[in-house]
Amino acid sequence: MAMRDELLADLIDRTKQVIRELDQFSSLSGEELNHRVSERSWSILECIEHLALYGDFYIPEIRNRIAEAQPSDNNDFKSGWLGNYFALSMLPGENGKLNKMKTFKEMNPINKPLNASVLERFRKQQLEMLELLMAAGGVDLGRTKTSISISKWIKLKLGDTFRVVVYHNQRHMAHALRVQKELLVVAN
Repeated sequence: MAMRDELLADLIDRTKQVIRELDQFSSLSGEELNHRVSERSWSILECIEHLALYGDFYIPEIRNRIAEAQPSDNNDFKSGWLGNYFALSMLPGENGKLNKMKTFKEMNPINKPLNASVLERFRKQQLEMLELLMAAGGVDLGRTKTSISISKWIKLKLGDTFRVVVYHNQRHMAHALRVQKELLVVAN
């Protein structure tokens, strides 16, 4: 069992880190932002667009569920088995390697014409996520449930939804940073 306040503080820190990492891309050219390591891999902008597509679903969903929730001073949070599975599957393994996952077609941005406006869109989403994480301090993270993007039939505890979204953001930010690192290798 975790404490709600500790979980939210950790997720706030992780989200702030994602914003700092995102800001590293602002000095890159359009060509650099769209560079792919291989034909089937994602560029930096494709990684960020993928995250923004999920943000388009989860941010309004979370906002609505928090608005509907009864105020609560329950500071306990116990992850559900499915939510915990989803959340942990997003994080890198011990060696920093990511679990391979198939992306849903509608969330796959490959070959979409993208420009740097994707960075600002995602940055705004992250600032909103920080606000939502702070607002969640007044609700029960276990009792408040959210829909998930892959099925309208499955609901997760709000605490697990936050973990899945924030860890997913970290996962693909790490992916984008690897692409940036590869760019430096190509340039030298």
